[in-house]
This record gives sequence, structure tokens and C-alpha cells, in this order.
Amino acid sequence: MSPAASWCRARCACAAIVIVACSHAARAQTQAGSATPAPASGTTLDPNSPMAPLPDLGVEWPDLAKPDAALGTLPIDQTGQGSPMVVPPPVTTAITGVAATTDASGDRRYIVTLEGLDGIAAPGLRERFDAASSLHQDIGKPANVAQIDRRARADADALRDLLRAYGYYDAEVDTRIGGQTGPTTGTPRLQVTLVATPGPAYSFASVALPGLAATGADAAALTRAFGVKDGDPVDADKVTGGVAALKAALGGKGYAFATVADPEIEIDHATHRATLALAVDPGRPMRFGAFHLVGTKHVFGAKHLQLISRLHPGDRYNVALIDDLRRALIQTGLVSVAQVTPVRTADPQVFDLDVRLEPAPSRTISASLGYVTGSRTTVDELGYLATSTVSTLGYGSGQGVTAEVDWTHRNLFPPEGSLTLRGVLGNQQQLASAIFRRNNFGVRDQALVAQLTLDHLNVPAFAARTVDLTTDIERQTNIIWQKAWVYSYGVELVATNETDEVQATGAPRRRTYYVAAIPLSLSYDGSDDLLNPTKGFRLSAHVSPEISFRGKPFEYVRIQLDGSAYQPLGSHLVFAERVRLGSIEGANAADIAPSRRFYSGGGGSVRGFGYQEIGPRDVDGVPVGGSSLAEFGLEARIRFGNFGVVPFLDGGNLYSQSLPKFTNLRYGTGLGFRYYTSFGPVRIDIGTPINRQPGDSRVAVYVSLGQAF
Repeated sequence: MSPAASWCRARCACAAIVIVACSHAARAQTQAGSATPAPASGTTLDPNSPMAPLPDLGVEWPDLAKPDAALGTLPIDQTGQGSPMVVPPPVTTAITGVAATTDASGDRRYIVTLEGLDGIAAPGLRERFDAASSLHQDIGKPANVAQIDRRARADADALRDLLRAYGYYDAEVDTRIGGQTGPTTGTPRLQVTLVATPGPAYSFASVALPGLAATGADAAALTRAFGVKDGDPVDADKVTGGVAALKAALGGKGYAFATVADPEIEIDHATHRATLALAVDPGRPMRFGAFHLVGTKHVFGAKHLQLISRLHPGDRYNVALIDDLRRALIQTGLVSVAQVTPVRTADPQVFDLDVRLEPAPSRTISASLGYVTGSRTTVDELGYLATSTVSTLGYGSGQGVTAEVDWTHRNLFPPEGSLTLRGVLGNQQQLASAIFRRNNFGVRDQALVAQLTLDHLNVPAFAARTVDLTTDIERQTNIIWQKAWVYSYGVELVATNETDEVQATGAPRRRTYYVAAIPLSLSYDGSDDLLNPTKGFRLSAHVSPEISFRGKPFEYVRIQLDGSAYQPLGSHLVFAERVRLGSIEGANAADIAPSRRFYSGGGGSVRGFGYQEIGPRDVDGVPVGGSSLAEFGLEARIRFGNFGVVPFLDGGNLYSQSLPKFTNLRYGTGLGFRYYTSFGPVRIDIGTPINRQPGDSRVAVYVSLGQAF
């Protein structure tokens, strides 16, 4: 290699143009012939021989014997040969903020600390930084110092951007890697520190919403909905949320085709102030005209759509009611896709709704294992709460195991007329039933339900063969729309042949009862969740006037009152209480069908006792039921992540009189375990009686979905 080429390579490593010039000069010498001939083969070229001047460049060859003051000198190699060459100083990439004493060799673990953020108005900043941080995402993985430094600088940029999003536009963030912390044995961890200098918080000098004045009397409310005003901090999240709120408010005020531009923010670094302009074109307030079905598959007609919709002809456009309609259509279980689109009409102040529906599968079949409860409250496949005398998924001591199969056609009788066929086979119950249900019957969220049941039930207190026909109209809550007020009213006809024992002698007896009833119920739900309430309260009343036609007809009334309350204490503890009172007025318990009496004990009653174990018994210790009932329950629901424990205390008793006496209460206590799913908690309760009597179980176990109350 020639000295010229050596100089170019060493001196001009970052100046490609000079390297190119040297290359062109060498080619020029070859093509034009040089005054210095090429050495013959085998001839050694003296590196100190003079070189011919490069043509056309006009650049003097450097004096290689004269060192460059800005460069270092490469020493003679260890063999003593060669001559000094001028080389640039070594090119290094500085790792900013790494302490000189930090050992950069090998992979290390580290911890991360943020400094300088105390006292700034930036709620949620640390959580958002942790979610975006490269350091936090890989904190458990060993890395060398260069990798850690790259992560730290990326995090410094992210933290700086976050601070500016909160209005700290002069924010600077430095990184510092050095020092060691961690265990005294083994490899200590590197300390990675991000030092923030937020600077002053910027605020809005003015906020303008040009075009909003065209809404007239609505302008003030829409401005309040935007929520950003003069003097507020320049908070990007608040501005973004304000834009979304303004759009929703415009939709709620009837402006179906309003447009909102992107916000324009100008920052003045000298005054630490900003201006915000958000252009709004509200258009006209619109009123609803009619529904139009589009597409080829019409699940419902326009008339049924209007029944489901809370938006009626002549009403102002309301985006919340349109979203409500979309959700209600999905909730029917008959629609998989619901597209509801506002469209203009010939009338500039009227809009119509184009509705396109894609049908969902209308038939389902399900199977489960469960236990006999006598009655249950469950969530059906459409999310509605239902109460019936069948089996439910789970397990309870003394309650028997069952297998259940259901088949449902959700639209056999359109619109929304479903038929469910149910079969139950167990060691205590065998049941077959057919249930007709028409949802949205007459009005939104009201259902007509008719049920025919053939039931053979053999529980500790009695054995019954029953035919039950029930028809009622009900407004029930569901997991999508948890309603405050719920009611039901209807007619029930019962023919039942039942066997129990005479309380005084224990002699078995079989009697046939014909009962006509008018069951009524009214409930108020002020809790925050259907299956896992954490605050609020619930009240319900069930009243059933009945006539028994066994022998001489006689009338009586069954009344049951329930109440529960929930108080959160912090984010991990909820205290829950319940009370239940029951009374049968107008007849003695011995005169009415055993299946119509009150019973106590079990997973939905007083835990620690088996099913129907509490209350009066005959001489053989068999439960005989009662005319009145009093129960209470106390729980402390302690949650940690997806798991929880629930210590509980229950108490109650049955009485032969029509009004409860609140004496000789039976108490059960125990510990429950919870696993919280997205649908609701899975409950396992293990209880034991405190004042156990002969014949009572020592331990009772209950498994089900949802809290005990």
C-alpha cells in the first residue's frame, strides 16, 4: 500500500470524498503514465521515497515525518520494523451517564429509580411510565452495560414525552448508571437512575371552540362537556378526553352529523403558556324518523325494532340511545352482528336509522352436574336472572347430585319466542319441563313466561310427585343491564302427591294437594354488581296468596322478605350482611303441602348445616318444616388478586307459629374460598355448626357460582 493510500485510510476514515479523490488519482497515474515508473516484480519499494504530485488536486502531500498535533503516533511494532504512522485517536462511543467506576464487563441485573418527580401534578405518570419502560419490561433479564444504557436512554425519551403530555414542555431527563445495590452475597445489581427536571407546568392562556356558538342555547352545556378552560394545565389526556366528551355531548343533544376538528395547540416557551383552538361544525339538530332494514337477513321486523328501541319517532338524535339499541339487539341472543347507521333524509332536520342484522345460531344444547336446592336464582343463557325449583350447577352437603340437559330454540315462535326442554336426573330429583319465554313482551325488558313441570322430588323432609303449571309476566335484571327495580306477577296451578311424617308419631302419610296461587314479587337492587356486589344494598319481597283444595278449600298467604348490604373497606375487603324473614298467614304448616312450607339449612340458607336440617322435627328426627322463618348471615370477603377467603357466620331457625320468635337460633360458621373469573366468583364454602344437635352434620361443603348472597 502506498503512503498516500495509508494516509487517506488513516486520516480520512470519515471523509469519503477524500478517499474517492485518492482512488481517482491512482487511476490517473496508471492511465497517463507517471514520472515514477512502477517497480519491477520482486523489487522492494522504499516507503520513504518521494511521491509525484497528484494531478489536478493542487494539494500538497503531507510531511509524514512531521506529527500532526491533533493526532497520536502509532509506535513501531514489536519487531522493530516499519516507520511511525500518523493515526487518528481511537473512535469510541460514549455511554452517557455511566460512572467511570462501573464494571462494564459481563451481564448484570439492575434496579430502576426515578428522581425529580415528587410534587408534580401528573397523576398516573409512574404507572404509565412503568407500562412503557424498556428497563421495566426486561428488568429480570441480565444485560451488559451497553444494553442497559440503551434502554435507559430510550426510557429517558419516553419519560420526557410523558412529562410533556402532562404540560411540562421544558422537561429534561438524564440517565445515571452506577453504584451497586442488592444482596450482600452474589452479584450486586446496578443502580439505574433517571433524573427528571420537569421545569414549569404550562397552562392554557386561552381555549376557543370556534363554530360552537351555532348551537345556540346548547353552547354552554357543550362547552362544559368539553371541560378544558382558560388557566387549566396543558394536559394532553384531558384535551383528548374533552374532545371525546364533546363529540358524545353533541350526539346527545341531537347533532347527528356534527364534526370536530383536531385540536390546534400553540406553545409559548417564553411565557410558559399555550393556546388551544378546536373547530366545531355542529350542523343541524336532527330528529328521528323511521327504521329501515337493510341486507337480506331480517331477524326482526321494523315494528319489533321500534319496541326494543328507546328512541322513538320525533325524538332528538341521541347517540347513547343508538348504542343502547345495538347492545339490546345483541342481548337477544338472536343477533351476532348489529349495525345501526344514521342516514340523512329529504327533510334536512330528520334522520333515519339503517339497521343491518346478522342472525346468530338459534339452537343450543347444554349439560351440567349439580345439586337439588328446592329453589334457585341463576343466570340463564341470555343473562337473565331466573328462579325455579330445579337443580343448579354446584354441590351442597345433603342435597344430592343431579345431571341436567337443556335444549333451547331461541326463536321458535318469532319474534323472540323461545322453547326450552329440560331434563334432570339425580338421586333426589327427576324432572322434565318445557318452558316458553317471549322476551320484550309488550314493552322493552318485559317477558312472558309459561312453564310446565313434571317433578319427582325426594328430600329429607318429604317426597313429592308434582305437576306444576306457571304463567307469569316479569321484568328481570341481567348481566348487561342491571336494573334497580324488578317485578313479576302471574298464576300457578299445582297438583302434587306428597309423603311426609306425622310430627307427633313419625308415622308416614301420603296426601294429594291441589293448589292455586298468585305469586307476586318486587325487588330493588342498589348494589354495584349482580354476581359479586361490593357496595350498596338489595331488598326483595315475595308474596303468594294461595288456595288449597285438599278436602275443604282454605286460603293462606306465604310472605318472604330478604335484605342484604355491602360495605367496602379499602380495595381488598368487603363486609356483607343479609337477613331473611318468612311467614305463612292463615293456615297451620301441618295443613298445607310439605313442599309449600319453609325450610332452613344449606348453602343458600344457614351454612354449616345440611339441607333442611334446621327447624322442627318429628320423633324420628325428620324435618317437618315451619310456618315462619328467621335467618341472618355475616361475611368478610377478603380478596387478593384472583383469589379470596371469606370467613362467615350464619344463624337462623324455623318456628311453628306464623310469626318468627327469634329464639333458639342455630349458628354455623366456617371459611369460604373464592376464585374470581370474568363472569363471577366460583364459591367453595366449608362450614360447621356451632350449637350442633344429634343428627346434624359435623361439616358441610357448598360449591357454586357467585357469592352466597
